[in-house]
Amino acid sequence: MINIEIDSGSGFCFGVTTAIQKAEEELAKGTTLYCLGDIVHNGMECERLRHMGLITISHEEMNQLHDVKVLLRAHGEPPETYELARRNNIEIIDATCPVVLQLQRRIKRQYSADGPLIVIFGKPGHAEVLGLVGQTEGNATVIANQEDAKKLDFSRDIYLYSQTTKSLDEFQRIIGYIREHIAEGRTFQSFDTICRQVANRMPNVSSFATRHDLVLFVCGRKSSNGRVLFNECRRVNPNSHLIESAAEIDMSWLKDVSSVGICGATSTPKWLMEECRDAILRHTEE
Repeated sequence: MINIEIDSGSGFCFGVTTAIQKAEEELAKGTTLYCLGDIVHNGMECERLRHMGLITISHEEMNQLHDVKVLLRAHGEPPETYELARRNNIEIIDATCPVVLQLQRRIKRQYSADGPLIVIFGKPGHAEVLGLVGQTEGNATVIANQEDAKKLDFSRDIYLYSQTTKSLDEFQRIIGYIREHIAEGRTFQSFDTICRQVANRMPNVSSFATRHDLVLFVCGRKSSNGRVLFNECRRVNPNSHLIESAAEIDMSWLKDVSSVGICGATSTPKWLMEECRDAILRHTEE
């Protein structure tokens, strides 16, 4: 008999939970609700909400809308989005994560055109990063890794921030690199803006993965947080597989396996992990 455990620490973070609750509350009223971008980086959950009536739109499509309700997801948005909503008489349902909102305000307060170089450690083009860069009128520098940090202008004062879902270890390595290379007499400040609810999942998921013969990591392939956590699973347990749904489980993986661990990203709904468990149980019963 195979033992299957779903990681109790996996699943939606506070910000995603709040965004989905707000969407469900608005949809329950029977009003038309648009969402700017995928509400969460999980195709299955987006599809569930689409069936409830949520309409996902792009920034270009929002330009054409007037007198409607638009939900802003947990990732946050740049100031231009709020200005567009004001011009087009769009009611904003703001589900920006409080941690992201605090970070946006911090960057906005500390930015000035002739001030320090604002550097953001994050995934270029990611929704949260675009919102953060928007607080600097588009003038922040985004670096994806330590290699990118080598291209910074070390003759300037530098303020370093991080996307809330990035790796704490990599952030510390970048801090060390900039400290070593900043020009003499220049100021360098780093601000640890990584969400601890996300950062703490790294050691937790690592410990979870070591306890099982097979690990199924369930998440959307667009989830940057999911990719980081999955890589950690695979590091400690090479018999780890990333899947988006139960349909992607290869039952041959179960051969000679006595325990299966199912875990996921901050964008993975619990019901999706439960579906994966149920699919394995059905297969073993057959």
